[in-house]
Amino acid sequence: MLSVRPKVAELAFHVFSRSLHPELYRVHRTRRIERSAYHAQVNITNCGHVITWNTTGSAPVTICEVATSAHQPLPSKRCLISRSLKGSRTEKAECRLGVGYQTHFQLEPVDPDMFFMVQQQLCKQPTEGLLHTFDASGRMSLGALSYVNIETRQRSMLVQAIHTFPDDYAIVKVESLFSLPD
Repeated sequence: MLSVRPKVAELAFHVFSRSLHPELYRVHRTRRIERSAYHAQVNITNCGHVITWNTTGSAPVTICEVATSAHQPLPSKRCLISRSLKGSRTEKAECRLGVGYQTHFQLEPVDPDMFFMVQQQLCKQPTEGLLHTFDASGRMSLGALSYVNIETRQRSMLVQAIHTFPDDYAIVKVESLFSLPD
């Protein structure tokens, strides 16, 4: 089965205060994070990524970030943020029990030379994060890639994601911080 990207004009960014059913998306790479105060699952999907972050304890809080196609069927209940993935945006969400969530995402069209340089750098460097290279779409000989870097602390998790779109010479960058109250 081919694993190619949607068009960059079809991208959307959502944040939910609930987890999503895994059958809603196709996972290519995954990492599970376990800390004493929270746990998370980070997935590279066919369209972008899904991050599900859960606090532990008697009153758990869930935050689920999804970068995907606007055509992806997603629930409407408990959606905190729903935006087209265009331009550059900073968003925050108010969560229960003082849990913090903030993100900055941007869609950056670049010239072909810059695109190929970024793509090659991401493919060649050793990585501790998640990396997936997609099949070429047919129009371009180069497949898209997704790279997700995860930094954890006892009370927070920072995720930096880069998704490339060769057919559109575009790069999506997302940086999100999930944090517990002090």
